Amino acid sequence: MKGEMNRRTFLKRTAATGAALGLMNLGLSQQQPTADQLVRGKNPKLVVLSSRPIVMESTLELLGSEPITSKANLFIRNNIDLPGLNTTEPNVQPGWEVEITGLVDKPFKITVDELSKLPQTEVTSVLQCSGNGRSFFNPRPSGNPWTYGGIGHVTWRGVLLKTLLEAKGVKVDPRARFITMNASTQGGAQPYEKSYPISVMEYNSAMLALGMNGEPLPAVHGGPVRLVVPGTFGAPNVKWVVKIEFAANESSGAEQVPRYRVPILPGWNLPILPTEPGSRYNYTLENSRSNWGANINSFILSPLPGATVRGRLVEIRGVAWNDGLAPIESIEVSLNGGTTWRKAIIERNHGKFGWYRWVSPQLLAPGQYEAMVRATDAVGRSQPLNGNIWWNERGYEWNGVMRVRFTVT
Repeated sequence: MKGEMNRRTFLKRTAATGAALGLMNLGLSQQQPTADQLVRGKNPKLVVLSSRPIVMESTLELLGSEPITSKANLFIRNNIDLPGLNTTEPNVQPGWEVEITGLVDKPFKITVDELSKLPQTEVTSVLQCSGNGRSFFNPRPSGNPWTYGGIGHVTWRGVLLKTLLEAKGVKVDPRARFITMNASTQGGAQPYEKSYPISVMEYNSAMLALGMNGEPLPAVHGGPVRLVVPGTFGAPNVKWVVKIEFAANESSGAEQVPRYRVPILPGWNLPILPTEPGSRYNYTLENSRSNWGANINSFILSPLPGATVRGRLVEIRGVAWNDGLAPIESIEVSLNGGTTWRKAIIERNHGKFGWYRWVSPQLLAPGQYEAMVRATDAVGRSQPLNGNIWWNERGYEWNGVMRVRFTVT
């Protein structure tokens, strides 16, 4: 009997242990893959927001660690996933074609190999998802819960669209008001079509990019060729581009409406129409606009939130940027909730589409502090103290003043 009881006890304990291990394994199998597991070459510190399509954001620590955001640390916001391209290695396809069509006198196609032989231009610009900062709206809107990391500072190399048209002797019809871009459907990917107005997208700066940060364009970032429009949010910077159409009207596809739009009140000169937090909005081409140029914004990259720093002289550092249509003239820091502001020193700017790097030296006694930063450009555009005034149900275009709490010892 004693032996039988021991046997039963052993079996029960074994079964219980097996069940526990099974639950542990089940939990592990349901964990979100890390960034480097999803995309070869990515830093595992990137925060995965979605596995399919792939969406991952960088961190303030990584953004502040390098002047140009490396391919390992650059965020990803995919609307489609092309099979086999989840890597930071190049997508080598010399025969890849881009079609230029629509309201032009001589439509044509050109391969990546042919593009590489035309005069190349480099531009450093801020690339940012229009949903960056979405988590700071209250109540939180729908969509990926971006904090600060849906952004990067990148140097592109490619052929200006203007240069390409001139090289081909192609003229654009004056009726053309928009450029509509189509991504590849290679491997059965879903269609992606996006329009932007020629006037807003800095037509003379738009390029077919073949390279990024001195290397061939990484596959996951649109290689072998993507459209890059400096000064805009990420949506028109279409990856894996295969067609650019000059058109009189914008696309009526789902990526154009209702997606990537904010409310407007026709005739009012407002960034977006204030809407009641938590409300719904029926987006149409008439009562809303796409996320055009990037709005003015600024970040504190040092000290990081929750950091402890030593010494009475504390250097608060960060970056600021806008759409490049007017220079940023003032960057201010407040340590008393916005009662008073002190101008920061602009140390460097990386061209009109890039980051303005700034520093604010402060003599601080030991204690706890909350730093705030805001930027203002030459035409008076600045950041609201309360970013929630521009609440919209899709959570686009957040540019509220950033606040960072830290401790001085």
